[in-house]
Amino acid sequence: MSDTGVALTRKDFESDQEVRWCPGCGDYGILAAIQFVLPELGVKPEEMVFVSGIGCAARLPYYMNTYGMHGIHGRAPAIATGVALTRPDLHVWVIGGDGDMLSIGGNHLIHALRRNVNLKILMLNNQIYGLTKGQYSPTSEIGKVTKSTPFGSIDHPFNPVSLALGTEAGFVARTHDMDRKHMMETFRRAHEHRGAAFVEVYQNCNVFNDGAFAGILKRDVRADMLIELKHGERIIFGTDGQLGITLNEFGEPSVCNVADVGADKLLVHDEHRADPTLAFALSRLADAPNVPTPVGVFRDVERPIYEVEVQRQLAAASQRSGPGDLAELLATGSTWTVGES
Repeated sequence: MSDTGVALTRKDFESDQEVRWCPGCGDYGILAAIQFVLPELGVKPEEMVFVSGIGCAARLPYYMNTYGMHGIHGRAPAIATGVALTRPDLHVWVIGGDGDMLSIGGNHLIHALRRNVNLKILMLNNQIYGLTKGQYSPTSEIGKVTKSTPFGSIDHPFNPVSLALGTEAGFVARTHDMDRKHMMETFRRAHEHRGAAFVEVYQNCNVFNDGAFAGILKRDVRADMLIELKHGERIIFGTDGQLGITLNEFGEPSVCNVADVGADKLLVHDEHRADPTLAFALSRLADAPNVPTPVGVFRDVERPIYEVEVQRQLAAASQRSGPGDLAELLATGSTWTVGES
């Protein structure tokens, strides 16, 4: 609700800027999902900040009628960390692509997640550098032929969800640009989580990597190829619910036919498990988007929030030693005067 008591709508979050992505780009659907869900969150546009780095996805802050910043390549999580530390009253979202966040910005991403800064990080994964016209990215599959890999990529790709779980991020999820309802629900869950929330969004680049996710997202295969994770429910999927997930003798999840093992043997998804090991194992079910792939929330646990801990430490230090003096601090220790030569 606004200050006048009038319910907010999508238009309240739309800027006056012309949206400029390639016709048919998956970014349009993701932008719409964000603008549709924000009015439902009870947050006013002036209470939100969108921060981005460089890339096609990084244009998104221009199209939001909120505060925003288009930063430099890969540094969006670092910039957003500064915003969250100084203005913890704001809702800070980070938007980036797989190249931006996992290549030059990989360092900033993993540390924002492990510190548990209160950021909502949406990583739009199209497995290609689109803005610079089609080089392979850190998520491109082995053998990917691009302008920069004419004989096929030999780099082993990142699994972004596995990477985020490896940092022990408190909230880790995956969604895709073909399902607005699923995106909106996932973004709402990320907003409600207190602490760092990482969401991988499969996004089609219809110019430089068209159909990269068609093997799991086309309507005629989706039921058999997408595994929807739902907390507290047995993991079951397939057109007729004929497929499921069990744990083998090594504790590793694997796809099975329900008729072969029985429904009571299926794994029950628990997104609140403190230990991320099982969530990590689920993320390893699919090492490429051409085999059954889990989507939804992998992990949702509470951890100490970075900016809260910083403020607590500062308050304790001020109580113990006084408010301090920055000029005095800078002059502490060895100092010298540089003379004229």
